[in-house]
Amino acid sequence: MSIYNFDVNTIKGEQQTLAPYKGQVMLIVNTATKCGFAPQFKGLQKLQDDYKDKGFAVLGFPSSQFANQELNDDHAIAEACEINFGVSFPLYAKIDVYGSNAHPLFKHLTNEAPGFLGSKVIKWNFTKFLVDQDGKVVKRFGPKDEPASIASYIEKLLK
Repeated sequence: MSIYNFDVNTIKGEQQTLAPYKGQVMLIVNTATKCGFAPQFKGLQKLQDDYKDKGFAVLGFPSSQFANQELNDDHAIAEACEINFGVSFPLYAKIDVYGSNAHPLFKHLTNEAPGFLGSKVIKWNFTKFLVDQDGKVVKRFGPKDEPASIASYIEKLLK
């Protein structure tokens, strides 16, 4: 199945697919506003600002699976991201990113780009998946990987 065919719900509750991002480089991230890595929102926004006009998008998927570090309400999540971190990149409704109830998109991402020693589990918030213009998952970055460190990978794909 193409990454562009997965059904996702926006943070405002609208159902869509990722088809609008066809032909763009995407960085898909599982996020949590109360996580110690939440300051990365600012770095993710900087990537969005620096490369959006070149065909790049950051997509944030909130999850509360790791130590319950996400707010319960999608509206509150969107508000916290905007007010606390200046986020304007697309956010989606809160989902599960691992386990039996994992969203199919994240099952696909982890299958296409396994983690350390081939692990298909997401171990914490702010795991990042870089997707090329053809919808191929090309690289997985861990929670400790700062967004600025991903810029060179994005630039190579945008050439």
